[in-house]
Amino acid sequence: MSTTSDNKTAARLPRGLVDRTADDIRAMDEMTSKIRQTYELYGFEPVETPIIEYTDALGKFLPDQDRPNEGVFSFQDDDEQWLSLRYDLTAPLARYVAENYERLPKPYRSFRAGWVFRNEKPGPGRFRQFMQFDADTVGAPSVSADAEMCMMMADTLEALGIARGDYVIRVNNRKVLDGAMEAARLAGDTLAGVRLNALRALDKFDKFGLEGVSLLLGPGRRDESGDFTKGCALEGDQIAILLSILGDQPLHSLADTIAASVRGVEGIEELKTIEELVRSAGYGEDRIKIDTSVVRGLEYYTGPVFEAELLFPVTNEDGQVVRFGSVGGGGRYDGLVGRFLKEDVPATGFSIGVSRLASALKTLGKLGAKRTRGPVVVLVMDKSAIASYQTMVAELRAAGIRAEMYLGSSGMKAQMKYADRRDAPLAIIEGSNEREAGEVQIKDLDLGKEMSKEIADNETWRASRPAQVTVKRADLVAEVSRMLAAMAEG
Repeated sequence: MSTTSDNKTAARLPRGLVDRTADDIRAMDEMTSKIRQTYELYGFEPVETPIIEYTDALGKFLPDQDRPNEGVFSFQDDDEQWLSLRYDLTAPLARYVAENYERLPKPYRSFRAGWVFRNEKPGPGRFRQFMQFDADTVGAPSVSADAEMCMMMADTLEALGIARGDYVIRVNNRKVLDGAMEAARLAGDTLAGVRLNALRALDKFDKFGLEGVSLLLGPGRRDESGDFTKGCALEGDQIAILLSILGDQPLHSLADTIAASVRGVEGIEELKTIEELVRSAGYGEDRIKIDTSVVRGLEYYTGPVFEAELLFPVTNEDGQVVRFGSVGGGGRYDGLVGRFLKEDVPATGFSIGVSRLASALKTLGKLGAKRTRGPVVVLVMDKSAIASYQTMVAELRAAGIRAEMYLGSSGMKAQMKYADRRDAPLAIIEGSNEREAGEVQIKDLDLGKEMSKEIADNETWRASRPAQVTVKRADLVAEVSRMLAAMAEG
């Protein structure tokens, strides 16, 4: 426990976590509402699973393959069973579908939004808690379900205000990668670790290019800081085969490379089908593109994999201008639900990194630009008349006007400062004189701020009484409504 010098507990936020302000929450709600509308347009239904699952339900599909028993926050309950905070939304969905398999419609189309947790070292842009927004189709073996995922993702990005040309959905197939591994003599259980490292190397293509990936597949790579990453130690012809699937390669050029692999050829045919489906629906290569360099990290993918990439430039922490990069991805995971059942269940899905996508939208000025005002604040000038102030607030709320009564114990100056900090558009003032006259004062706080910049002394301020009107008490709601409408138009 951390304490201060007077033995009080220190207020400190754990590393890798963030507090969210009202503006953050409203912006996130605005974004997720648009995502939800698009998913529902495609016929997907919401479902919610708890943030805690039995650890064995996560199986071997943990986020960090180097630490298969770590990577998640876990604890034991009172009957000594291990529980874990979910690290993604897919494993809980697999458990939910298996547990309710008989009563669910098949295919089962659902979406979920929620927090996920990673027990790993935090760093820049790397958090222990973050939000995902997933959509999945369970029980559809055809790659038409994968094509639909890609089309829905493109539509979602455009619904959020990202223009064509600023994004692309890139599509590959794990079977093509498996075929390349077979052609490179890397098949078989004994070489599983080598394959995993090779996949990780291929996944660095966007970052390091062909030369960098070649080094990672071979002897290893030393970065600008001098740190050395050990390579896969593959032979030259093996490296050449794996490099041949990277870059902007047409599908027919890969056929000879993986012709001996039944699984690889099947993957190419599935990609051709996806391409035919999305093109026939009007999605051009500028929106959905076949790209055999897409890898995706999680091990449970079994077929098509896809990634949503934002193409517009941003400046990174080192001052370099780079593409914004990936904001989501997914793929087919035909083996995940079947772990709980006696039969295999085909499934495909897509996950959006909500926090990262929100950052992109803010960069484009598409999120959080609209100002959300605070409530109208009714000041308490006379505590013996508090029932009168409460009545005003009730009348304003009944008219659909966001309002609150000051609940502190300070005087008028502090109350006005409070209203300012709340970003209140108006303050309502009723002292004893106003009450006797059957009147209230309404102060336009925005206009008052502007006029105060031109007033040199308090005497002039009091004489001018800027941006303040006096109305009959019975006209309070009507006048507040009029003034708020005028502000909105302005």
